[in-house]
Amino acid sequence: YMFCLCVASLTLLLRPLHFAERTTVTRAALVDEESKTLHAIGYNIGSRLGDLEGFGEQDVDTIVGGVKQALMGDSPEVPLAEYTAKADTMLYLRAAEKQEAVAKLGKDALEKAAAEEGAITTKSGLVFLSKKEGSGDSPSPTDAVEVHAEGMTVDGTVFDSSYQKGETLSFPLYGVMRGWSEGLMLMKVGGKAKVTLPYALAYGDFGDGSLNIPPRSTLVFTLELLAINCNSLLECAADVDE
Repeated sequence: YMFCLCVASLTLLLRPLHFAERTTVTRAALVDEESKTLHAIGYNIGSRLGDLEGFGEQDVDTIVGGVKQALMGDSPEVPLAEYTAKADTMLYLRAAEKQEAVAKLGKDALEKAAAEEGAITTKSGLVFLSKKEGSGDSPSPTDAVEVHAEGMTVDGTVFDSSYQKGETLSFPLYGVMRGWSEGLMLMKVGGKAKVTLPYALAYGDFGDGSLNIPPRSTLVFTLELLAINCNSLLECAADVDE
């Protein structure tokens, strides 16, 4: 809780201070438990300031120098009213550049996935590649299903996996991301597929910070349809009531 408060406060403090005079911050020696604990506080705060990732070491030293001045009650070295607007513009442009780069990687990944033998691309832009054919029924939009799922970013980093957790997932198709619903409706029970989702069918323009998924990220999922648990909204509701 205290870390969250510190992050919120530091985010406000940092906004105008990218333009402060450069300074070199001397790293304190971690000689005892107190200094190590203080270091952990600082590291945890820094790890939550995602908007500031990508700055070079000298720029980070300047930012940290501004934070130190604010915490020590010293006056800022720049007029805050003027530089707050400049800082907002800087962060906005940096975020836009990052999003464009992420979107470009996603576009390339979708084109590569679509070129795989056996892959099909739907009207929405989803790329579906069956790895194992199932049998029987396919789920409808009103069904609930049981699945195994593993999600990766386009660089192959796994961000969530029911296989690793050893637990299957159960949910109604109308309650999950559009790409999952569409992909699972292309499958039959027992089937397994690789599904590459454009960002609009995944976490959209905002991403998911809890999973470290940047905005506009194309994602790759392995989906395995294990069962259709109920065949209508009424039956699903009845199952819950029981």
